[in-house]
Amino acid sequence: MTTDEDELYDADEDPYALALRSGRGPVYLRLVDGRRIRMPVHRWHEQPTVADKTVLERCAGPVLDVGCGPGRMCRALLSRGVFALGVDIAPRAVALTTAQGGLALRRSVFDRLPAERGWKTVLLIDGNIGIGGDPQGLLRRCGGLIAPTGCLVVEVELHDVEERYNARFENLQGQSGPFFPWARLGRRALNSIAADLALSVTDQWSSGDRCFATLAHQGSSFDCPDAGRR
Repeated sequence: MTTDEDELYDADEDPYALALRSGRGPVYLRLVDGRRIRMPVHRWHEQPTVADKTVLERCAGPVLDVGCGPGRMCRALLSRGVFALGVDIAPRAVALTTAQGGLALRRSVFDRLPAERGWKTVLLIDGNIGIGGDPQGLLRRCGGLIAPTGCLVVEVELHDVEERYNARFENLQGQSGPFFPWARLGRRALNSIAADLALSVTDQWSSGDRCFATLAHQGSSFDCPDAGRR
């Protein structure tokens, strides 16, 4: 990370903001029941992985990356000539994305966004199906962002799970952030919610220890790229 990028950060930031600094120690999601889940901070800062590339292959522009973090997916899409915009509520995420050549807005997915109902692909990657702790509400909102022929690309847990809880970020230095609602879904739960929202699961695949699905409006002339089932 360059000196200029270091200047984007404050010493008293919460663990999530600190996690956006490349090279920092591990950050965990601490659940109210005491469980602790290690966050894949290293992946946020690296070049797209093999699993990430299976997502990139299925993206038709324009693409909206919800909860973009440091913007690795946005930047990778732009490098492929695909327009991509990230949104994240964390100012450091937006600052880092733009400092490295990506495009991002500091905004919640539930705020008014550019080009509503005009996005060909909306990404919910890196556990972001959990945003707001209400996957059904989140998918309903994201379904309202895509064009009639667009799709959602969603990452889910590798194993069957359907959990909603309050959690907070913490690190090994004893710092912790405020509690916020979050959720985790496996493939079966995603399929059930999608059916309730009149969304069709058009593709499902796994890559390594990660699991994904694409969703489209039922009855639409879905035309996002098809990279084949994996």
